[in-house]
This record gives sequence, C-alpha cells and structure tokens, in this order.
Amino acid sequence: MSQVKKIINPFNTYKGDQYNCIGCSPNNKNGIHLEFYADEDTVFSTWLPKVDFEGYNNVVHGGIQATLMDEVACWYIYAMMDTAGVTGRIDIRYHHPVYISTGEIKIIARLKSQKERLAVIETEIQNSNGKVCSSALVEYVLFPARVARVKYNYPGKQAFWEK
Repeated sequence: MSQVKKIINPFNTYKGDQYNCIGCSPNNKNGIHLEFYADEDTVFSTWLPKVDFEGYNNVVHGGIQATLMDEVACWYIYAMMDTAGVTGRIDIRYHHPVYISTGEIKIIARLKSQKERLAVIETEIQNSNGKVCSSALVEYVLFPARVARVKYNYPGKQAFWEK
C-alpha cells in the first residue's frame, strides 16, 4: 500500500489576497475550499457537500460536480506533472445522484494518457460508500514548463510538497 501525502497549496502565500479560486482558495467565502492529497499515481480530495451547492433537492448540482472534477485534474497537473495548463475539454458522465445528506465525497484524478502538450486525466466522484456517482475525462492543454513559470507564475512541482 502506498503512502498518502498532503499536497501543499503554495498559492495561499504566493498570491496572498489576490488568490480567490472557487475550487481551492480558502479566501473565497463562497468557494469549495478543496485540499488535496496524493498517493503513488492519484491525486484526490474529500469534500463535505453543503446545501449551498444544491441543484435538485438534496443533490449536488451537476455544474459543481464538473467543477470538482476539473479542479482535481488541475491539481494532478500541478503536483504530478510539474507544469500548469488549461482545460481544453471535459466529458462528464453522471451515473448516480451525489446526495448532500449522505456525507463526505471523494474526488479522484489519475493520468489516463499524455501526448506532447495534451494530458487526459480520468476523474471520478465517489459517495461516502465508495460508489462512483460521476466521472469525467478532462483534457488539459499543458504549458511548456518555462511558460508556466514565467507567464503564469507556476511555482514548480517542488512547491507542492514538503521538503
């Protein structure tokens, strides 16, 4: 069994008050506030849904589910692939409702494939019983590492891990 490691969020200090990401910033009062972890080949987060993110009664809105999967895919790119990028496409399947009342969910990302500057990340949301409720293939257009650092202020893979 591989060891789980917490991924550090360097944007907390790096961007300061300007850091307002809906998915991962603790500064966004309306945000999701995700924190991330990794094992050998996956990045994941857990999240306790709140009624603020409801679509139908007691169901997490599909757009929020898409955001959760897009966000965990992005953090896979940051922490595991040593660059940044942008979502080029996301293909989502909603298998079962994600109920707010059933507790904490898990959002998982793993690399499916990479070809030059295009990475395909497999993601899924599992309910508290481990049942896959939604899944997505997220295609990320990767920036060359130098461009990610200079133009987009990507701090480098090492900034996401404890020394």
